[in-house]
Amino acid sequence: MEDNPLRTRRGFLGMGVGLLGAAGLAACGDTSSAPRVQAEVPKELIDAAAELRGSSMGMLSQKLYSETANAALDSSIKNFADATGTKIGNSLVQADAGDAVAKIDAEVKGGVARDLAFMTDSRFVAQFQALGDLEDVTDVVQALTAKYGEPTAESKNYCVFDGRWFAIPYHFIGIGSFLRKDWMQDKGISPKDVYTWEELRDVCLAISDPGKRRFGWGMTVNRSGDANGMIEALINSYGGAIASNDGRKVTFDSPETVQAVTFLADIYTNPRFKPMLPPGVAAWTDSSNNENWLAGILGYTRNQFSVYADSKTKKNPVYANTHVFADCTGPATDKSLLLGQSQSFVVFKGAKNAALAKLLAQYLITAPALLGVAKEAPGLALPAWDKVWDADPYFTSGDPAFPVMRKITQQTLPLSTKNGLDFPQKASAGQQAAVGAYVLTDMMQQVIQGTPPAQAVQAAHAKMVQIFTQQGLPQ
Repeated sequence: MEDNPLRTRRGFLGMGVGLLGAAGLAACGDTSSAPRVQAEVPKELIDAAAELRGSSMGMLSQKLYSETANAALDSSIKNFADATGTKIGNSLVQADAGDAVAKIDAEVKGGVARDLAFMTDSRFVAQFQALGDLEDVTDVVQALTAKYGEPTAESKNYCVFDGRWFAIPYHFIGIGSFLRKDWMQDKGISPKDVYTWEELRDVCLAISDPGKRRFGWGMTVNRSGDANGMIEALINSYGGAIASNDGRKVTFDSPETVQAVTFLADIYTNPRFKPMLPPGVAAWTDSSNNENWLAGILGYTRNQFSVYADSKTKKNPVYANTHVFADCTGPATDKSLLLGQSQSFVVFKGAKNAALAKLLAQYLITAPALLGVAKEAPGLALPAWDKVWDADPYFTSGDPAFPVMRKITQQTLPLSTKNGLDFPQKASAGQQAAVGAYVLTDMMQQVIQGTPPAQAVQAAHAKMVQIFTQQGLPQ
């Protein structure tokens, strides 16, 4: 909304001069009355910033679903700015707008980009790196590794190119699948830790009751990040993939992909499954499944932990009735391919204050700075560095889901399918751009409207070939 106070005050972060400044937010609700906590800036960072006192920089932050988490980040940034005597302007960016990469690339090429940004590494870093927009930050990552141990396993795949780091892991994003365990109990169904996609579909149908406003299947295939994630995860579990393991060759058009697309389309077109589809699901956007889950009318959804965090911080009764499980398995998998994601900092080429940007990034990954954000977004903002997990008891015991999330950050990668695919695959600008262009969701819409799955997959493959070529990966 245009009158959101977060948007109108971000340019003024850091204009105060107190050593530790205003503190972060420690509780949800009205931010004006929320208790405040101090997030101490390490002395070595203050000392390193001494020569930068009086300077300024700009930052872009990928918008988190929780407004109070965005406010908590603001507070940590202000704290750093006050402690270092600098001025930092922070602006939100909606990464799912579809044109974020093109806009930021134009700013970098035009010499007007912000100095620092954080975005989801598996979705954006390879694109920016291929465009030549990023500074090498290997020195920062090496320094952080020496102090805080290893970063998340998946970030080593998406942030490293030719042995050099081009992004700094910031925080780990929990991704999970959620079922209403009370609805399952009503039907005599016991929750499981692992489901096949077919089993999940059948559970969703069994727990649906439109007369009681209970709709089991809470996912859309309309253009959205959540739909992209579900479609790609399902195809991968069937043994299909956008690209080869090296990320360079489009391999989308395969029998495995067609099988997965056929299965998913059946959910939206077969009259048998109509009772489990919520009204308007065909037109949902990224926030729709969150809103409907929190309204208590969905039996299943797949999401970043934003929806879980919101139900907990706002004391929504849905939280106590949520069964969390890892992604589903398919014909090509014996275990879930769920990797989670990380937000990572990038320093843009031509940054006017790269030195300050690197110091700010090193502060924001620390436990004191991350804690306020993490408490406002439980499971959505968790440590990306091994020793940060143990720096505050909240990260290890603040929620029953946290230990599971930590295991995901430290699991041995890659995870392999029976037909030789490895996940994560090598970071690919082509794959990231194809997902960002909504080729997957548009394909599913075509199938739902009557295009045979094999034909729709073939057309999507052709579009991906064009996109890969545009990204410097000729086919």
